Amino acid sequence: MKTIKKILIGCLLLIGFGAIAQSDKDKEIMADAKKAKQTLLAKDAGLEKFFKNASGYAIFPNVGKGGLIVGGASGNGVVYENGSPIGMSSLKKINIGLQAGGQAVIEVIFFETDAALEKFKKGNYEFSAEASAVIAEEGTSENANYSDGVVVFAMPKAGLMADASIGGQKFEYHPFK
Repeated sequence: MKTIKKILIGCLLLIGFGAIAQSDKDKEIMADAKKAKQTLLAKDAGLEKFFKNASGYAIFPNVGKGGLIVGGASGNGVVYENGSPIGMSSLKKINIGLQAGGQAVIEVIFFETDAALEKFKKGNYEFSAEASAVIAEEGTSENANYSDGVVVFAMPKAGLMADASIGGQKFEYHPFK
C-alpha cells in the first residue's frame, strides 16, 4: 500500500513539474507576443484599429519558414479574446513549389467576429491554399480588409525568402485551464 502511495505521489509530482515547465514556455511565448505586438504597431500604427476592434487575434512572434522547392513553417503563439490571452496555438505549414531561402516572421491573425474566433478555437483550423498575408509595413493596414472574418498580417524579422503565402497553414488551439 505504501509503495502504491509513493508511486502515485511521484506521478503527481512529475505531472506538476511538467505543467510548470509548459507554463514557463508559455510565459516566454507570451512575452515574445507582447514584444511582437509592439513591433507591429511601431511598423504600422494603423494596426491599432484591428487590435481594438477584432473579437480576437492570435500572435505568432517567431514563425520560422524555410525551403528549397519543398518548404515548411512552424511557430507557437498566443490567442487573445477581447484583448485578453485565452490560450496557446501552434502553426505548421508544408508546401511544394517555387521557393528558396529561409526567413523568420511575426504573424498575427485577426478574427473580425466571435463566430470567426470560435471556428479557430474549435481546433484543427486551416487556411485555404489561396490565403495570403498582408506584409506589415507603414500604411498597409489602411486598405486591408477581412476575408471570411479573418485578416492576416506578417512582418519579416530576418532572412530572405521568395514566398509570402500562408496557404496551407494548419493551426491547433489549446485553451488555458
